[in-house]
Amino acid sequence: MELVEERTLGVGWLEVSRRILEHGADETYDGLTTKELALLTLTVAEPDPTDELIASLADPDWLAWMRRNFTEPDDVAELGDARSYARRLRDYEGRDQVAWAIERLRADPQTRSATITTFQPLTDTSYIPCVSLLDFWRRDGAIELVVYAHSLDFGKKAYGNLVELARLQHEVAEALTAPVGSLVIHAKSAHLYEPEFETMRTLTRIAV
Repeated sequence: MELVEERTLGVGWLEVSRRILEHGADETYDGLTTKELALLTLTVAEPDPTDELIASLADPDWLAWMRRNFTEPDDVAELGDARSYARRLRDYEGRDQVAWAIERLRADPQTRSATITTFQPLTDTSYIPCVSLLDFWRRDGAIELVVYAHSLDFGKKAYGNLVELARLQHEVAEALTAPVGSLVIHAKSAHLYEPEFETMRTLTRIAV
């Protein structure tokens, strides 16, 4: 197991990437060469969706793509026309799950079950969403978000996931007039694909 604790999203992203490059096992995923850390937990103390490091170093096209995935209900062509995160979160069989989580926390600030999912097992067959569980709760008065992901690609998509998850966390906290707590990501597989190895080596050196 690997534990990474950082203050900001950007530093967390690059620290995970550094550890993958230095300590990751050589694996294959979808037939492609990767380096992988198994059972990673990343805790970010101050998750800010406008993280300056990510904004300055990440690929803006991938950030925009992930933003659309989390905000637009249209199916995602690049994922075999799978449902977007926006639809899974805001229209899960007619339920706006984010609104439901807010109301559950409003009704019972101590609840431990303001838990929502993106997984739709009756229709998710060829594509399984990387982020499948979002669990909101209050800790010391702040809204903390705990997330489970079966796998995260830290070379291309994970920084976009971090930004959009933090944005959701801020939305829930603002609706409840509460401060934002930690963002905790549990990833079964945190990995980099071979084409991004050199780019991420360069970025992690820049951030040191």
